[in-house]
Amino acid sequence: LHARYVLNLLHETRKHLKQLPNISHVSTCYSEEVTVCGDLHGQLDDLFLIFYKNGLPSPSKSYVFNGDFVDRGKQSLEILVILFTFLLIYPKEVHLNRGNHEDHMVNLRYGFRAGLSTVSRVHGKKILRMFQNVF
Repeated sequence: LHARYVLNLLHETRKHLKQLPNISHVSTCYSEEVTVCGDLHGQLDDLFLIFYKNGLPSPSKSYVFNGDFVDRGKQSLEILVILFTFLLIYPKEVHLNRGNHEDHMVNLRYGFRAGLSTVSRVHGKKILRMFQNVF
């Protein structure tokens, strides 16, 4: 994606998240399933495997992602683009909890910042600042 589209997605995600309370309440019942995931750490293949086994987010398929989306793996940006897109499409079915890796200092140490600068040399710093605002 061009940096303009990534920045637009981040802007819309930030706007949506600011409207939410600090604590997410996810309701379950016998007829509904909720898939809880955590610690993707930039491993896009893991996210694809989860979606393959459990189905894509939809009005009948809720997900809770318990943070640590980034760092360590090489595809943190791709994971965030996918998760933020699903969050905006299905805001009642996709829930994102911030983990300790969604922190600026941790991003500096474990690779998210470096990964962004290689993906977008021109707009990397601006995208990183916007991610920090979203986090």
